[in-house]
Amino acid sequence: MKSSRLVSILLLLQTRGRMTAAQLAEELEVSVRTVYRDVEALTAAGVPLYADAGHAGGYRLLDGYRTRLTGLTSGEAEALFLSGVPGPAAQLGLGPVLAAAQLKVRAALPAELRVHADRISGRFHLDAPGWYAGADDAPFLPAVADAVWNGHALRVTYRRWREPTDVERRLEPYGLVLKAGRWYVVAGPGPRTFRVDQILELAVTGEEFTRPDDFDLAAYWTAYQRDFLNRLHRAEAVVRLAPGVTPTGPAGDAVRANGRTDEDGWTVATIPIESVDHAHGEFLRLGTGVEVLEPTELRERIAATVAELARRYGR
Repeated sequence: MKSSRLVSILLLLQTRGRMTAAQLAEELEVSVRTVYRDVEALTAAGVPLYADAGHAGGYRLLDGYRTRLTGLTSGEAEALFLSGVPGPAAQLGLGPVLAAAQLKVRAALPAELRVHADRISGRFHLDAPGWYAGADDAPFLPAVADAVWNGHALRVTYRRWREPTDVERRLEPYGLVLKAGRWYVVAGPGPRTFRVDQILELAVTGEEFTRPDDFDLAAYWTAYQRDFLNRLHRAEAVVRLAPGVTPTGPAGDAVRANGRTDEDGWTVATIPIESVDHAHGEFLRLGTGVEVLEPTELRERIAATVAELARRYGR
Protein backbone atom coordinates (compact mmCIF):
# COMPACT_ATOMS: atom_id res chain seq x y z
CA MET A 1 0.00 0.00 0.00
CA LYS A 2 1.17 3.51 -0.81
CA SER A 3 0.58 4.86 2.71
CA SER A 4 2.74 2.11 4.21
CA ARG A 5 5.45 2.79 1.63
CA LEU A 6 5.48 6.51 2.42
CA VAL A 7 6.01 5.76 6.09
CA SER A 8 8.80 3.34 5.19
CA ILE A 9 10.57 6.05 3.20
CA LEU A 10 10.32 8.41 6.16
CA LEU A 11 11.69 5.84 8.60
CA LEU A 12 14.51 4.82 6.26
CA LEU A 13 15.66 8.41 5.83
CA GLN A 14 15.25 9.04 9.53
CA THR A 15 17.40 6.07 10.54
CA ARG A 16 19.95 5.93 7.71
CA GLY A 17 20.30 9.55 6.67
CA ARG A 18 20.81 10.47 3.00
CA MET A 19 19.67 7.82 0.48
CA THR A 20 19.42 7.91 -3.30
CA ALA A 21 16.26 7.10 -5.21
CA ALA A 22 17.90 3.89 -6.45
CA GLN A 23 18.73 2.82 -2.89
CA LEU A 24 15.18 3.52 -1.72
CA ALA A 25 13.75 1.63 -4.70
CA GLU A 26 15.92 -1.41 -3.95
CA GLU A 27 15.00 -1.37 -0.27
CA LEU A 28 11.25 -1.05 -0.95
CA GLU A 29 11.30 -3.35 -4.01
CA VAL A 30 9.66 -0.78 -6.28
CA SER A 31 10.77 1.19 -9.34
CA VAL A 32 12.77 4.41 -9.17
CA ARG A 33 9.84 6.16 -10.84
CA THR A 34 7.58 5.06 -7.96
CA VAL A 35 10.07 6.54 -5.48
CA TYR A 36 9.99 9.86 -7.36
CA ARG A 37 6.18 9.94 -7.09
CA ASP A 38 6.26 9.03 -3.40
CA VAL A 39 8.79 11.76 -2.64
CA GLU A 40 6.59 14.30 -4.43
CA ALA A 41 3.64 13.14 -2.30
CA LEU A 42 5.62 13.53 0.92
CA THR A 43 6.81 17.00 -0.08
CA ALA A 44 3.26 18.04 -0.95
CA ALA A 45 2.16 16.84 2.50
CA GLY A 46 4.64 19.24 4.12
CA VAL A 47 7.40 16.79 5.05
CA PRO A 48 10.75 18.69 5.08
CA LEU A 49 12.45 16.40 2.55
CA TYR A 50 15.26 17.73 0.35
CA ALA A 51 17.14 16.42 -2.66
CA ASP A 52 20.90 17.00 -2.96
CA ALA A 53 22.36 16.94 -6.45
CA GLY A 54 25.74 15.59 -7.47
CA HIS A 55 27.69 12.34 -7.12
CA ALA A 56 27.09 12.10 -3.36
CA GLY A 57 23.53 13.38 -3.60
CA GLY A 58 20.24 11.84 -2.57
CA TYR A 59 17.20 12.52 -0.46
CA ARG A 60 17.43 13.61 3.16
CA LEU A 61 15.21 14.98 5.91
CA LEU A 62 15.70 18.35 7.53
CA ASP A 63 18.08 17.96 10.47
CA GLY A 64 16.17 17.28 13.67
CA TYR A 65 12.97 16.18 11.94
CA ARG A 66 11.33 13.12 13.52
CA THR A 67 8.13 11.40 12.59
CA ARG A 68 5.86 9.72 15.11
CA LEU A 69 5.21 6.01 14.61
CA THR A 70 1.73 6.53 13.23
CA GLY A 71 2.53 4.23 10.29
CA LEU A 72 2.52 1.11 12.46
CA THR A 73 -0.36 -1.29 11.93
CA SER A 74 -1.97 -2.99 14.93
CA GLY A 75 -0.22 -6.24 14.02
CA GLU A 76 3.17 -4.53 13.82
CA ALA A 77 2.67 -2.86 17.20
CA GLU A 78 1.68 -6.18 18.76
CA ALA A 79 4.68 -7.99 17.27
CA LEU A 80 7.02 -5.24 18.43
CA PHE A 81 5.98 -5.59 22.05
CA LEU A 82 5.85 -9.39 21.87
CA SER A 83 9.45 -9.50 20.59
CA GLY A 84 10.86 -7.87 23.71
CA VAL A 85 11.57 -10.82 26.02
CA PRO A 86 12.37 -9.30 29.46
CA GLY A 87 14.19 -12.32 30.93
CA PRO A 88 16.87 -12.76 28.25
CA ALA A 89 17.25 -8.99 27.91
CA ALA A 90 17.98 -8.73 31.63
CA GLN A 91 20.53 -11.57 31.38
CA LEU A 92 22.31 -9.64 28.65
CA GLY A 93 22.35 -6.53 30.83
CA LEU A 94 19.75 -4.82 28.65
CA GLY A 95 16.72 -4.94 30.95
CA PRO A 96 16.57 -1.20 31.71
CA VAL A 97 17.35 -0.38 28.06
CA LEU A 98 14.50 -2.58 26.83
CA ALA A 99 12.07 -1.07 29.33
CA ALA A 100 13.06 2.46 28.31
CA ALA A 101 12.76 1.65 24.60
CA GLN A 102 9.31 0.12 25.02
CA LEU A 103 8.20 3.13 27.04
CA LYS A 104 9.31 5.50 24.26
CA VAL A 105 7.66 3.43 21.55
CA ARG A 106 4.45 3.19 23.55
CA ALA A 107 4.40 6.96 24.07
CA ALA A 108 4.78 7.51 20.33
CA LEU A 109 1.94 5.17 19.37
CA PRO A 110 -1.52 6.51 18.60
CA ALA A 111 -4.13 5.72 21.26
CA GLU A 112 -5.75 2.86 19.33
CA LEU A 113 -2.43 1.09 18.75
CA ARG A 114 -1.39 1.67 22.37
CA VAL A 115 -4.40 -0.43 23.39
CA HIS A 116 -3.18 -3.30 21.20
CA ALA A 117 0.33 -3.08 22.67
CA ASP A 118 -1.00 -3.10 26.24
CA ARG A 119 -3.16 -6.11 25.40
CA ILE A 120 -0.09 -8.05 24.23
CA SER A 121 1.80 -7.25 27.43
CA GLY A 122 -1.13 -8.36 29.56
CA ARG A 123 -2.01 -11.55 27.70
CA PHE A 124 1.29 -13.07 26.53
CA HIS A 125 4.30 -13.93 28.66
CA LEU A 126 7.36 -15.69 27.23
CA ASP A 127 9.27 -17.99 29.60
CA ALA A 128 12.27 -19.53 27.84
CA PRO A 129 13.50 -22.23 30.29
CA GLY A 130 11.92 -25.69 30.21
CA TRP A 131 10.01 -27.27 33.06
CA TYR A 132 11.90 -28.63 36.08
CA ALA A 133 14.93 -26.50 35.24
CA GLY A 134 15.72 -22.85 35.71
CA ALA A 135 17.92 -20.81 33.42
CA ASP A 136 21.60 -21.69 33.70
CA ASP A 137 23.82 -19.38 35.72
CA ALA A 138 26.05 -17.66 33.17
CA PRO A 139 27.94 -14.86 34.96
CA PHE A 140 30.05 -14.06 31.90
CA LEU A 141 27.07 -13.61 29.57
CA PRO A 142 27.13 -9.75 29.53
CA ALA A 143 30.87 -9.81 28.76
CA VAL A 144 30.36 -12.30 25.93
CA ALA A 145 27.48 -10.23 24.55
CA ASP A 146 29.66 -7.10 24.62
CA ALA A 147 32.41 -8.95 22.75
CA VAL A 148 29.90 -10.16 20.15
CA TRP A 149 28.65 -6.62 19.59
CA ASN A 150 32.06 -4.95 19.44
CA GLY A 151 33.98 -7.69 17.62
CA HIS A 152 36.52 -8.34 20.37
CA ALA A 153 38.31 -11.68 20.77
CA LEU A 154 38.11 -13.49 24.10
CA ARG A 155 40.46 -15.73 26.04
CA VAL A 156 38.48 -18.22 28.14
CA THR A 157 38.87 -21.24 30.35
CA TYR A 158 36.16 -23.63 29.21
CA ARG A 159 34.83 -26.80 30.83
CA ARG A 160 33.93 -29.58 28.40
CA TRP A 161 32.59 -33.09 28.99
CA ARG A 162 35.67 -35.10 27.90
CA GLU A 163 39.21 -35.17 29.29
CA PRO A 164 40.94 -32.86 29.78
CA THR A 165 37.83 -31.13 31.01
CA ASP A 166 39.20 -27.60 31.58
CA VAL A 167 40.84 -26.13 28.49
CA GLU A 168 42.07 -22.73 27.31
CA ARG A 169 40.42 -21.34 24.21
CA ARG A 170 40.65 -18.18 22.12
CA LEU A 171 37.19 -17.26 20.82
CA GLU A 172 36.06 -14.89 18.11
CA PRO A 173 32.38 -14.59 19.11
CA TYR A 174 30.09 -14.27 16.08
CA GLY A 175 26.73 -14.46 17.85
CA LEU A 176 24.64 -15.63 20.81
CA VAL A 177 21.76 -18.11 20.77
CA LEU A 178 19.22 -18.76 23.54
CA LYS A 179 17.88 -22.32 23.43
CA ALA A 180 15.50 -23.64 26.13
CA GLY A 181 16.88 -21.26 28.76
CA ARG A 182 20.52 -21.97 27.93
CA TRP A 183 22.85 -19.50 26.19
CA TYR A 184 25.30 -20.61 23.51
CA VAL A 185 28.02 -18.55 21.84
CA VAL A 186 28.93 -19.35 18.26
CA ALA A 187 32.57 -18.45 17.79
CA GLY A 188 35.40 -18.78 15.31
CA PRO A 189 37.60 -20.13 14.14
CA GLY A 190 35.42 -22.86 12.77
CA PRO A 191 32.86 -21.72 13.77
CA ARG A 192 32.08 -23.84 16.83
CA THR A 193 29.42 -23.73 19.54
CA PHE A 194 30.14 -23.23 23.26
CA ARG A 195 27.85 -23.14 26.28
CA VAL A 196 28.22 -19.78 28.00
CA ASP A 197 27.53 -21.27 31.45
CA GLN A 198 30.57 -23.55 31.02
CA ILE A 199 32.97 -20.60 30.77
CA LEU A 200 34.96 -20.64 34.02
CA GLU A 201 37.22 -17.65 33.38
CA LEU A 202 37.13 -14.91 30.78
CA ALA A 203 39.47 -12.16 29.63
CA VAL A 204 38.87 -9.64 26.87
CA THR A 205 42.03 -9.55 24.78
CA GLY A 206 41.37 -6.13 23.22
CA GLU A 207 42.13 -7.77 19.88
CA GLU A 208 39.57 -7.05 17.19
CA PHE A 209 38.46 -9.63 14.64
CA THR A 210 36.43 -9.49 11.44
CA ARG A 211 33.20 -11.45 11.39
CA PRO A 212 32.81 -13.28 8.05
CA ASP A 213 30.48 -11.34 5.77
CA ASP A 214 28.71 -14.50 4.64
CA PHE A 215 28.08 -15.85 8.14
CA ASP A 216 24.36 -16.31 8.86
CA LEU A 217 23.71 -17.06 12.53
CA ALA A 218 20.18 -18.42 12.02
CA ALA A 219 21.27 -20.67 9.15
CA TYR A 220 24.26 -21.93 11.14
CA TRP A 221 22.10 -22.77 14.16
CA THR A 222 19.57 -24.66 12.03
CA ALA A 223 22.35 -26.76 10.49
CA TYR A 224 23.99 -27.25 13.89
CA GLN A 225 20.78 -28.60 15.44
CA ARG A 226 20.21 -30.94 12.49
CA ASP A 227 23.76 -32.28 12.74
CA PHE A 228 23.45 -32.62 16.53
CA LEU A 229 20.32 -34.76 16.22
CA ASN A 230 21.93 -36.91 13.54
CA ARG A 231 24.93 -37.54 15.80
CA LEU A 232 22.75 -38.04 18.86
CA HIS A 233 20.66 -40.98 17.61
CA ARG A 234 23.19 -43.37 16.11
CA ALA A 235 21.56 -46.64 17.22
CA GLU A 236 18.13 -48.24 16.98
CA ALA A 237 15.88 -50.40 19.14
CA VAL A 238 12.86 -52.54 18.26
CA VAL A 239 10.13 -52.18 20.87
CA ARG A 240 6.53 -53.14 21.63
CA LEU A 241 4.40 -50.36 23.05
CA ALA A 242 1.17 -50.85 24.97
CA PRO A 243 -1.98 -49.19 23.61
CA GLY A 244 -1.94 -45.48 24.40
CA VAL A 245 1.82 -45.35 25.02
CA THR A 246 3.62 -43.05 22.57
CA PRO A 247 7.16 -41.69 23.05
CA THR A 248 7.91 -38.06 22.32
CA GLY A 249 10.49 -36.47 20.00
CA PRO A 250 12.28 -38.49 17.31
CA ALA A 251 11.12 -41.77 18.88
CA GLY A 252 7.50 -40.68 18.57
CA ASP A 253 8.07 -39.64 14.95
CA ALA A 254 9.52 -43.10 14.23
CA VAL A 255 6.53 -44.86 15.82
CA ARG A 256 4.12 -42.88 13.66
CA ALA A 257 6.23 -43.57 10.57
CA ASN A 258 6.88 -47.32 10.85
CA GLY A 259 4.79 -48.67 13.75
CA ARG A 260 2.50 -51.65 13.15
CA THR A 261 -0.11 -53.19 15.41
CA ASP A 262 0.37 -56.85 16.44
CA GLU A 263 -2.30 -59.40 17.37
CA ASP A 264 -2.33 -58.20 21.01
CA GLY A 265 -3.05 -54.60 20.02
CA TRP A 266 0.47 -53.45 20.90
CA THR A 267 2.53 -51.31 18.50
CA VAL A 268 5.82 -52.72 17.22
CA ALA A 269 8.26 -50.10 15.93
CA THR A 270 11.93 -49.42 15.28
CA ILE A 271 12.98 -46.22 17.03
CA PRO A 272 16.26 -44.26 17.26
CA ILE A 273 18.22 -44.30 20.53
CA GLU A 274 21.32 -42.45 21.72
CA SER A 275 22.97 -45.46 23.33
CA VAL A 276 22.17 -48.59 25.31
CA ASP A 277 22.95 -46.74 28.56
CA HIS A 278 20.63 -43.84 27.76
CA ALA A 279 17.83 -46.02 26.39
CA HIS A 280 17.99 -48.25 29.49
CA GLY A 281 16.91 -45.38 31.71
CA GLU A 282 14.40 -43.95 29.24
CA PHE A 283 12.56 -47.25 28.73
CA LEU A 284 12.42 -47.99 32.45
CA ARG A 285 10.44 -44.76 32.81
CA LEU A 286 7.66 -46.33 30.73
CA GLY A 287 7.36 -49.25 33.14
CA THR A 288 5.12 -52.06 31.87
CA GLY A 289 4.08 -49.99 28.86
CA VAL A 290 7.07 -51.08 26.79
CA GLU A 291 8.91 -54.28 25.90
CA VAL A 292 12.33 -54.10 24.23
CA LEU A 293 12.80 -56.78 21.57
CA GLU A 294 16.17 -55.65 20.19
CA PRO A 295 19.08 -55.15 20.70
CA THR A 296 19.70 -58.15 22.92
CA GLU A 297 22.13 -56.22 25.14
CA LEU A 298 19.48 -53.62 25.98
CA ARG A 299 16.76 -56.25 26.57
CA GLU A 300 19.03 -58.22 28.93
CA ARG A 301 20.04 -55.10 30.88
CA ILE A 302 16.42 -54.09 31.44
CA ALA A 303 15.54 -57.69 32.45
CA ALA A 304 18.40 -57.70 34.98
CA THR A 305 17.27 -54.38 36.43
CA VAL A 306 13.66 -55.55 36.72
CA ALA A 307 14.80 -58.79 38.39
CA GLU A 308 16.87 -56.83 40.90
CA LEU A 309 13.94 -54.53 41.63
CA ALA A 310 11.64 -57.54 42.15
CA ARG A 311 14.18 -59.12 44.50
CA ARG A 312 14.63 -55.90 46.43
CA TYR A 313 10.95 -55.10 46.83
CA GLY A 314 9.96 -58.74 47.40
CA ARG A 315 11.80 -59.02 50.68
